[in-house]
Amino acid sequence: MKYIKADNKLCGEIYSLVQLTIKTVYPKYYPKEVVSFFCALHSLDNIGRDIENDNVYAFFDNGILVGTGSFLDNHITRVYVLPEYQGRGYGTFIIRQLENEIKKTYKSSVLDASLPAVMLYEKLGYKTLNHSKYIVKNDVVLVYEVMEKELD
Repeated sequence: MKYIKADNKLCGEIYSLVQLTIKTVYPKYYPKEVVSFFCALHSLDNIGRDIENDNVYAFFDNGILVGTGSFLDNHITRVYVLPEYQGRGYGTFIIRQLENEIKKTYKSSVLDASLPAVMLYEKLGYKTLNHSKYIVKNDVVLVYEVMEKELD
């Protein structure tokens, strides 16, 4: 296993991982308008910008990119693990690494939790601050949790 800060050479590969994961997992939880919203939110340009800002990490298993995670200030974003690698603790590992970076400067971390990820975040000690919603295309409602965890 290898966990590294992502560089521009990994941008396309991270984009593909995120898009594949969204398109595979999210339709089980959300309508197509929400899936499209997430795909657009995690565009190649947005991932590239975050890489340029030194906010993106990549996780490899046997040389294969299987997961990624990002943060900005104390906000954890874009944690994705390829569907066939989920359930192996890789998401937990990525989140813990991001928390280690965040706690160098902040006392807590926050995140916006999608429906597929809420239970994982709760297991890791995150508490819901509030339930939020965002209107996407065709007046479809995206519901998510804003969660926080105090860091040791």
